[in-house]
Amino acid sequence: MLPRIPHLAPFRPRLLQDLQGYNTERLIKDAGAGATVGIVALPLAMAFAIASGLEPAAGLWTAIIAGLLISLLGGTSVQIGGPAGAFIVIVYGIVERYGLANLLISTLCAGVLLFLLGWFRLGTLVRYVPVSVVIGFTNGIAVLIGLSQLRDAFGLQVDKMPADFFQQIATISRHLDSFNPWAFALAATCVLGLFLWPRLWAADSGFRQKLEGIETVSALKATSRVPAPIIALVSLSVLAWALELPVETIGSRFGGIPQSLPSFNWPAFSWETVKQLVVPTLTIALLGAIESLLCARVADQLSDRPKHDPNQELMAQGIANAVVPFFGGMPATGTIARTVTNIRAGATSPVAGIVHALTLMAVVLLAAPLAKHIPLAVLAGVLLFVAWNMGEWREFARLRQFSNHYRIMLLSTFFVTVVFDLTVAVELGLVLAVVLFVRRQSEIFRAEPRGDTDGRMHYQLYGSLFFGAVTKIDRIVDAVERAPQGVHVVLDASQLISLDTTGLDALEQLHKSLEKRGGRLSITGLNEQPRSLIERSGFAAKLHPVE
Repeated sequence: MLPRIPHLAPFRPRLLQDLQGYNTERLIKDAGAGATVGIVALPLAMAFAIASGLEPAAGLWTAIIAGLLISLLGGTSVQIGGPAGAFIVIVYGIVERYGLANLLISTLCAGVLLFLLGWFRLGTLVRYVPVSVVIGFTNGIAVLIGLSQLRDAFGLQVDKMPADFFQQIATISRHLDSFNPWAFALAATCVLGLFLWPRLWAADSGFRQKLEGIETVSALKATSRVPAPIIALVSLSVLAWALELPVETIGSRFGGIPQSLPSFNWPAFSWETVKQLVVPTLTIALLGAIESLLCARVADQLSDRPKHDPNQELMAQGIANAVVPFFGGMPATGTIARTVTNIRAGATSPVAGIVHALTLMAVVLLAAPLAKHIPLAVLAGVLLFVAWNMGEWREFARLRQFSNHYRIMLLSTFFVTVVFDLTVAVELGLVLAVVLFVRRQSEIFRAEPRGDTDGRMHYQLYGSLFFGAVTKIDRIVDAVERAPQGVHVVLDASQLISLDTTGLDALEQLHKSLEKRGGRLSITGLNEQPRSLIERSGFAAKLHPVE
């Protein structure tokens, strides 16, 4: 463990806590859940890598190595780590603009940054990202993922898809004459199958109820426990191979998947290169932190295990992302779909995540030659389904129920994500969130007149007097300049919650205006925070006591 330093988060993997009182019953549950998730991760890991412009092996070994490290060292009991759909657009853009070698360096640097965020107890800061911004860029990423899969879903003869939204649309339009109906049929069948399979075997399904009591279909019932992506992958790959359909496969594009462990390679690293990759590094780190902690919160809601430790989780995510580049991997984070599958399969501890990684490694090493027969159209269908489930489309219909501030942040983040860039979208969303928050808080502050008595002007202050609300003090200054000489202004601050230095400066300007006219300023009923600032600044000595 890392040495404990004051104000730094201790390095305490959740695995150590969960292994206390661990027994055979829990091991059986974790082994079953891990094996299930490992099978589910197989098509997703390959699909995410291919859609990101990488070799399928990059996604598989990222799922194995990062998934193992995140489960071993993470701050959650049941979260599964690995390549995620949210990274597709980011990784593809980095590879196209900077190249694969620089993607590895960006991922490594992002891993270091993620570890430091957790170590310095900054994990909770990610929660300050407004939900409207998160929904906006999540839906935007879903749209871009779906658009990027149209090439393989339609079987278009396109050598390389651009990263830009409008260029992608133009490229697809120009190559529609190479439309492959067989590829489209496989992709459409895959999407339809992924949608129908869980509903077919639901407890209230009419199809399942008709099978009750029929012994001859017991084997068919057993297949209901097989994840839908595996059913689609195996059945449609066998169909395409048996019928010799003229569609592109992993083998025809990539030559298959190496049936061996990945080699350790040291990325070409220099300070000059790192300085050019600041934006990609920050993008990977920010998105990885948001995705992993959002996933951990979902796991907390669905599982009865102890709540996650955000700082430990970020440290584990950082270590995983710092390690995978040495094996040619891609960025990793917490994955909601696989985490939910893990929970529903009965996982009780990070042991399930470890089994998931080992299961996936065994499948890769034993069945790698078979992967060359997988049609890319089927993987495109899997990702189209993932993109649909990833987006929170109902939020668009619910926009009318929320304020204009919420609508502006969500729609602007969504639009900029799709048309421009995720980094710009998040930056814009956060800037808008700050600006709109300041505006809303400034509307809360009020300085209401309470009448004039005995030559005194009385005002009641409400809310927070900060830099966004100081213009309302100017109204009092204007009233003072219209009042007779020697006016005495009394401010009742009993309802003033907080005061910042800009607000203090506005009060000092009011005091100077009164002094010029021979007047006086008194402030009564000060709460602790405003009183402390006024006293520490020395302004309290200039105020006139109320008689």
